[in-house]
Amino acid sequence: MTAPADRRARVVVADDHTLFRQGLVEMITVTGDFQVVGEAGSGPETVQAVGRCRPDILLLDVEMPGPGAKATVIELTRLYPETRIAILTMHDDPGLLHELLRCGAAAYLVKTIARSELLAALHALARDGRNVLLSVSRETIDKLKRDSPEPEVALSDRELEVLHLTAQALTNAQIAVRLHIAEATVKRHLTKVYSKLGAVSRLDAIRKANAAGLLRGVTRFEAVTAEGGSG
Repeated sequence: MTAPADRRARVVVADDHTLFRQGLVEMITVTGDFQVVGEAGSGPETVQAVGRCRPDILLLDVEMPGPGAKATVIELTRLYPETRIAILTMHDDPGLLHELLRCGAAAYLVKTIARSELLAALHALARDGRNVLLSVSRETIDKLKRDSPEPEVALSDRELEVLHLTAQALTNAQIAVRLHIAEATVKRHLTKVYSKLGAVSRLDAIRKANAAGLLRGVTRFEAVTAEGGSG
């Protein structure tokens, strides 16, 4: 959900340090672009405030009394998915970042950012409901990239069968005989496999499937050049 252009974005600020929270409220309000509609100092208070105020954005501190940030984000995402949750924390931690984004947070901002960066992030969240915003160190970004697993490729059982036989250097005609299907059906399955793997050839598909762990147990990987093997 994004705030309509004809009204100010509604914000709830959740932080258990009263002075810091009041400073955030003043900083956000003085711009005239946002309306702070609620405050909270614990996890349960945050859930109640969001339910009562239905804000466009929740600015959420990680360390507050209650069930913890992860549980709070999960509950809020389930109950009020239209509210975008921006984590504001002292912890420049790739593990925590990954965990909270996976639970549904839309932004992860460290408290060392400048006022202008915070306001820019809030403007972006209010304007576009699709993007995920990060304001962390380069080291954290690099570690997050290194630690992130490759996305899983969902191939059907038949597509996997065709792929395994392709990796064993069988031609389309040979695969068709082995699986008791038409050769045109083999080609259709391979076309889908190429699309899902982002491959441009049989050898490319085999390499990418191997890298994704889809060909475990297959020991022979060859580019097939025989007639009927290029489709």
